[in-house]
Amino acid sequence: MNAVLRPIPRSAVRVLVADDEADILESYRKILGSAAPSEGANRLSDLRARLFGTGQRPAALPREEFDLVCCTSAEAAVEAMARAASAGEPFDVVFLDMRMPPGRDGVWAATEIRALDPQVDIVIATAYSDVDPEEISQRVPPMGSLFYLQKPFHVHEVRQLASALGRRRRAEKQIRQLAYFDQVTGLPNRAHFREQLARALDQARRQEQPLAVLFIDLDNFKRVNDTLGHATGDLLLTEVAKRLLVNLRTTDAIAHGRAYREREVLARLGGDEFTVFLCDLRQPGDAGIVAQRLLHALAEPIAFGGHEVTISASIGIASYPQDGGTADELLKAADMAMYFAKREGRNGYQFYTEAMNADALKRMTMENYLRRALERGELSLHYQPQLDIATREVVGAEALLRWNSQELGPVSPAELIPIAEESGLILSIGDWVLRTACAQCRAWQDEGIALRRIGVNVSVRQFAQDSFPERVAAILAETGLAPEALELEITESVLMKDGEAALTTLRALKALGVKLAIDDFGTGYSSLSYLKQFPIDHLKIDRTFVCAINTDPGDQAIATAVIAMGQSMRLLVTAEGVETEGQLRFLSEQRCSEAQGYLVSRPLPAEEARDFLRRQLHATLGSALLSGAALAG
Repeated sequence: MNAVLRPIPRSAVRVLVADDEADILESYRKILGSAAPSEGANRLSDLRARLFGTGQRPAALPREEFDLVCCTSAEAAVEAMARAASAGEPFDVVFLDMRMPPGRDGVWAATEIRALDPQVDIVIATAYSDVDPEEISQRVPPMGSLFYLQKPFHVHEVRQLASALGRRRRAEKQIRQLAYFDQVTGLPNRAHFREQLARALDQARRQEQPLAVLFIDLDNFKRVNDTLGHATGDLLLTEVAKRLLVNLRTTDAIAHGRAYREREVLARLGGDEFTVFLCDLRQPGDAGIVAQRLLHALAEPIAFGGHEVTISASIGIASYPQDGGTADELLKAADMAMYFAKREGRNGYQFYTEAMNADALKRMTMENYLRRALERGELSLHYQPQLDIATREVVGAEALLRWNSQELGPVSPAELIPIAEESGLILSIGDWVLRTACAQCRAWQDEGIALRRIGVNVSVRQFAQDSFPERVAAILAETGLAPEALELEITESVLMKDGEAALTTLRALKALGVKLAIDDFGTGYSSLSYLKQFPIDHLKIDRTFVCAINTDPGDQAIATAVIAMGQSMRLLVTAEGVETEGQLRFLSEQRCSEAQGYLVSRPLPAEEARDFLRRQLHATLGSALLSGAALAG
């Protein structure tokens, strides 16, 4: 198995055209074909007048590669789209005539084509003035992937639109591949696995059939990295992936008539963790047979450059429907079962049981303490400065929630936030965080610390409230903070959960004048067409893509792609988790806007943050800031 991802070839832009007039189809062929439009025949002169308005001679255009397929009806266009999807050669752009008598019209074709390929860009072309583009967009969402051309249109419009949309489609594919596949083993990563598992669960639900998830963790893998080095560790991971693939039954990848490729049922989640889902099970217990076979395959020694390594694994198994009905529930149950397998001595497997869920009591206890945390004054905010990479000036700070419980001591945000979300306490806590951060920023400004902005994270439940924009406006008025000094950080998952509702809320917030940022960008794949719709000011690259940015080509490629995309969309781009000067240099070379992380400063309590900002905000930071003496903490 190749451990390096294949780059997406820069092939011709695939274009599908449907128009009931043969002359117009011929013009599309000349516009998008290898030859420039001829100028001799009277018939083409007449046609040029129909298409381009004045019959003016089009200027010579640079030759560009297009793979063009033409149809004379809406029905034929849909059939061509289906054949292309089945062959794995989807179209990048579709041009549809609005009316193609006597058959169906272009809007019908667009609806059917969108069902076959939700991401394809569609251009509706019409000579009729009574066509309402907004109405068509509502019938054929998403709005960002539907375009409208009024006939007569110019040759440049057709070529440039086909070229630009084709490049956008290719960029989306590239980012998706970089974001969805592991760079070491070539296997799908966590995000891709969750998508495939969700689809398999839908099928299992419809067919009322069992499904199992195996969570595989290699035993003592850290010892291999520590003794033989990370390069050998990567080779070991690649060999493990090969053995797992070879030993998975072909029928493990079949879900009632729909075949999943082997590489889509096995994934590397990260580190030494792999996952498998099994679809065609006669009974849930059959998953144990597969787990035992995988353990046996991994037990064979592996030779690397004179070293022989013996590896074992611990496997947890969760079954649908008894252990969960969603991808997240099954992964969580399988993960818990895996830890029990390790506790039982490693090199074995365990099925999930309710007895393993004893941590539920701990969570309930934490929720009860959290309910009293606000009134007890146990919650606080720490502030992490953000650095303008070009000027070396501190331009902002992110407010981060902390909980120091009287009974539990310091509680990790990773534990705190999910409990607050599930219990609904996040609404009152979120209001407190927003009010406190805004008041603190205004207080600093009153002291002469001209901090440009304060960043505040917005939870899923906060953002879902219809009244959220009104709450933000009220808090800004209460604290006296200028709207442009507040930046609300929202995760991709929140935006993609309900695109239309998210767009409405974002527009209302933007009308207030606040700044909007997508936090942890790259961890929850966003369609570029949707991203273009959202009135976003700022992208924050997740720290997982920054930590190995100097050594991991995959992380470098993802970070570079996100920075370039942000630049093309005129967005600020901040890299989170910057801890070394090497990382900062790489980001500077890529013209990333800002950096946030321990290299600049750890998150600081309000008083320490004020002192830090006083020292640094009006200074030229440069090497003084990045020296060990200037680092906070």
